[in-house]
Amino acid sequence: MAFQTDKPAYQIFDKEGKKTSYKSIVEKAQEADIILFGESHNNPIIHWLQIELTKELYKVVIENKSESQSKRNGKNNLLLGAEMFEADNQTILDEYLNDIITEKNFETEARLWNNYKTDYKPLVEFAKENELTFVATNIPRRYASLVSKKGLSSLDSLTEDAKRFMMPLPVEVDLKLPAYANMLKMMGVHSTDTENVSEGVANFAYAQAVKDATMAYRIHEYYAKSIKDKSKNSIFLHFNGSYHSDNYESIVYYLKKYNPNLKIMTITSADQKELDSLEKTGVADFAIVTPLAMTKTY
Repeated sequence: MAFQTDKPAYQIFDKEGKKTSYKSIVEKAQEADIILFGESHNNPIIHWLQIELTKELYKVVIENKSESQSKRNGKNNLLLGAEMFEADNQTILDEYLNDIITEKNFETEARLWNNYKTDYKPLVEFAKENELTFVATNIPRRYASLVSKKGLSSLDSLTEDAKRFMMPLPVEVDLKLPAYANMLKMMGVHSTDTENVSEGVANFAYAQAVKDATMAYRIHEYYAKSIKDKSKNSIFLHFNGSYHSDNYESIVYYLKKYNPNLKIMTITSADQKELDSLEKTGVADFAIVTPLAMTKTY
């Protein structure tokens, strides 16, 4: 009986499908303004690489901060953010990061995902230990749910206070964009018939779009605020489900509307039976592929 001599846990590919390395991701990341790390939510290898990339970029910004002013051309400020935290929990998150409230209060009052302790807590704790900004980027789920039931116009009925937790209104949504057209296709809508889709079906895609637009808006808002300080050359590392940034759409689309000059790098995650080649090329700048048999965190 023949046995495999090795059991690789992951393989990284570039956009064209060529095998590359973790080192390449770290090097390319240093040239970006925004990094969108698309994850499979329950993949332990991906979550490990997320915290490792965070640590690597933190080393880079610390080294660049220590350079003399004349040499300070590299990135010297790191911001973190994640889909898994909703914008109206920013105050609670900030209070925890700044040692104002206890961990128990934070975990009780913030609407944390069920896999927070295994998958996202390491990122939050790293930000806390190193005094990094961590942005809760997602729209509150109750408002995404409202859109899925009553459409985009339902957001107009919200108070000005509530509207602070989302992208500016009105928001433009193009249902012809593949990310949203594919969602409609799953519901039986032909890709050439997006203009005639029923309101109830369209609302499904609109709910996804307001998440994308809000995440993009808050990423841009915090990034732009950070670089107003001329001494700061920032990187914003954002964690989100791959679907929110694959094919350079969704969050990427809205980020480019807010600032077309941003240097955006994307990472996607995928499971494959074999790791020898990339099944889908062109999805992101880098693809991290793990075996289908990889254990999951939930």
